[in-house]
Parts: sequence; structure tokens; C-alpha cells
Amino acid sequence: METPPIVSAQEWEAARQRLLREEKQLTRARDALAAKRRRMPWLAVEKAYAFDGPEGRVSLLDLFAGRRQLILYRAFFEPIVYGWPEHACRGCSMVADHVGHLAHLNARDTTLVFASRAPQPEIERVKARMGWKMPWYTITDDFDADFDVDEWHGTNAFIRDGDRVFRTYFINARGDEALGSTWSYLDMTALGRQETWEDSPEGYPQTPPYEWWNWHDAYGDPEPAPEWLAQTRRGPRGQPA
Repeated sequence: METPPIVSAQEWEAARQRLLREEKQLTRARDALAAKRRRMPWLAVEKAYAFDGPEGRVSLLDLFAGRRQLILYRAFFEPIVYGWPEHACRGCSMVADHVGHLAHLNARDTTLVFASRAPQPEIERVKARMGWKMPWYTITDDFDADFDVDEWHGTNAFIRDGDRVFRTYFINARGDEALGSTWSYLDMTALGRQETWEDSPEGYPQTPPYEWWNWHDAYGDPEPAPEWLAQTRRGPRGQPA
């Protein structure tokens, strides 16, 4: 194997600084792309869809669990998938392994669910085996075909206005590789991270960055933000540096 050159500490730091400038450019480009997602037109969902869950039959609107936004990942777990019935698709299982604690998404009025063709007893069994905690529903109709996930995995974002549901964005293929963290999921939604530094349309819900963050078992705690927030380094418009 041909390795890179061995250099001094000063040369190494200079090389890192050159890459850091490019990394920050990439970060700002991702921010700009997320801002464009927040301005995507919405597609009304006029058809009624049904899913089976732990408590029985539910609608697409029910999957929101009362929150404003819904992110739905179509995972392949069904008899035609390699590994059945012990495992879901290897790639979809890797996606599931990377999902962060859902309390942080929920704090931004957003629900994340998985959906597959497998019946609920099989889903509950594989969740228990793999240690997965996300809500996971059974597709019962044409939802997967209608939302571009009948032959391949993908992540759809929805928003609701009262009882009306709208599709706001869709990510699949290698785009799903970047998902899993609270930030990557929020960046694909119509409302974004809902922080004041974001470039969002007028009237979108926003709060100062960092101040809404909490331990996953302490959301709703009335205690004020800790003192360290005032010391946190921030970039332009209060965004993370």
C-alpha cells in the first residue's frame, strides 16, 4: 500500500487547516440545500392509507402521533428479503442501527417511524432481537408503490395542517446513508431544525440554537438553559460555528 508522506506537526496542521476550509464550505452548502428543501412545494396526500401497528389498524395521520411532522423510512423486512425471518435487509438494518434517540426529534414536533410489509409479530420479534426502539408499522396497501419505496428503501417526509397531510420531501439510495442523527433528519423536513440561524420562510417556528437541547429523559423540564450556553461559540447569525 502506498501511504501518504510523513510530515512535521506544523506541516500536518497546515494540511488540516486547508481541508477544514473546504469542510466548512461543504457545511454551508448543506445548510443552503436544507434551506431550499424548506421552500419545496407541498404535495397533498389525498388517498387514505392504512397501517397495522402494535395497537391495531391506524392511518397515515395517526402515524404523526399528534406532532406536526412525520418522517417515514421504508425498511425491507418481508418474506422476499434475504435473511427472513431472522433479519431485515442488511442495509435497512444498518440504517436502523444508526437511528439516534427519538426524544430529540420529538422535541422538534417531529415523529420518526419505520414501515415494512412484515406482519407485526415478526417486526416486534426482530426489534427485540436487534434492540431497536423506533415505532415500526406494517404496510397494508399501496403506500409503498405510491411513495416510491415499493422496490427500494427510501425516506419520506410529511407535514400536517390539522387533518390534512402533505408530502414535503423524499430521500433514497445513497441519500439514506447520511440519515440517522437528529440533525440529518430535521434537515430534510419542511420546518428544518427550527433554529433562529436558519434561512427559513417568514413565520416558520424557530428558537435559539442549543437552548432547546436537553437530556433525552428531561424534555419538558422547566429549568432554565445551563450557563454554558452563554459561553458556546457561535458563527454568523448565531449558527453553530
